[in-house]
Amino acid sequence: MRVEAGVALLEGDLVLDNATRLLAEGEAAINAGSVVFDLSGVGRMDSSALSLLLALRRRFGEKTGATTLQFRNLPESLTSLARLYGIADQF
Repeated sequence: MRVEAGVALLEGDLVLDNATRLLAEGEAAINAGSVVFDLSGVGRMDSSALSLLLALRRRFGEKTGATTLQFRNLPESLTSLARLYGIADQF
C-alpha cells in the first residue's frame, strides 16, 4: 500500500494471507491522515477483503470519532459479496 496526496492506494491481492499486513499498513495510512482508500490496484480478493475494510473503518472511527472513511473504486466482485452478506450499505 502506498499513500499519495492523502489517498491510500491498495495494490495486489486482498486475501487472507495478506490481511494482517494490509491492516497494519492501513492503520499507518489512517494515522498519517488518509481518509480515502482506493482499490483500483487490487487483484484477487476473498471474503477477508470485506473484513479488512470494515476493520479499517472501525479503526478510523476509534481514532477520529468519525465514520467518513471512504472507499473508492470498489471492484464489482467485492460489492457483490457485500450485498450477499447484507453489508453493502457499509460501502
